[in-house]
Amino acid sequence: MQLGVFLKLFRTLSLEDALELAASQGIQTVEIATGGYVGNQHLNPKEVLGKPAEIARIKSALERNGLTISALSCHGNPLHPNPAIAEAHHDDFMNTILLAKELGVETVVNFSGCPGESETSQRPAWITCPWPTDFLETLTWQWEQKVIPYWKDMGRAAREYGIQIAVEPHPGFVVYNSETALRLCEEAGENVGINFDPSHLFWQGMDPIACIVSLGERIYHFHAKDTAIYQRNNGLNGVLDTKSYRDIANRSWAFRTVGYGHGHEVWKEIISTLRTLGYSGAISIEHEDGLMSTREGFNKAVQFLQEAMITETSGEMYWAR
Repeated sequence: MQLGVFLKLFRTLSLEDALELAASQGIQTVEIATGGYVGNQHLNPKEVLGKPAEIARIKSALERNGLTISALSCHGNPLHPNPAIAEAHHDDFMNTILLAKELGVETVVNFSGCPGESETSQRPAWITCPWPTDFLETLTWQWEQKVIPYWKDMGRAAREYGIQIAVEPHPGFVVYNSETALRLCEEAGENVGINFDPSHLFWQGMDPIACIVSLGERIYHFHAKDTAIYQRNNGLNGVLDTKSYRDIANRSWAFRTVGYGHGHEVWKEIISTLRTLGYSGAISIEHEDGLMSTREGFNKAVQFLQEAMITETSGEMYWAR
């Protein structure tokens, strides 16, 4: 496994400075944002596609810092019922796939997306229960008319370009748990797998270990981010919390830097289970902790994961200390 970081953390720095900072802290691989909701501050596919000199510049910056790219990420909603948003996010997705091929990057990360409730919708409709029956009818329509056709096409595109797509389960989108993740993978084909982020599972009350076992070899990329559950608020309101992420004192849960929601034993078991099932890719740090600065959260995550990660030496596995 390689310790990585989602480089959007350092969006105020140039690509070269962000790479240098990451390498100085022991990072081995980086995930770079290329569009969708996460933006493309460090790498805009439209500006470098088909330009060998730009591709060479990026590769040279990586090589100077001893880094590789674990994934290009364009987290968006290509199924958005607003055609303008859907088209923009789909274009980002396709351009990211093309750029991944030019850069020799194997993995592209995205969300599954979420359609509306009908052809006349203006906003996404995330269905969370089967009754009244309108909800179940809407969910069936979404999958059969929008989700499956789109992702079958994207699975074919990924095969054509020799890329694997890692879909990130996230509430608010049609893929948000193990069952929906496996359904999408089955429909889309082997080139579509999962970007596994435990924080979204902790949030929903799920067991990341059980989910890793369930998803197995379909885990193509991994985000290291934690979630703290605030039991007093959660006991009153549950996990379906729509309060601002800034209102941490009154929320049922909040995203935290790894180690500030669950301790070493939990994270060691997560990483051990990944290794046991054959995952050898990036452990990519993602920082969305509202109680820490970017630099503080990043540094703490690096220190925490350097202790928790399994290292391979002489064919043996041991806990890095």
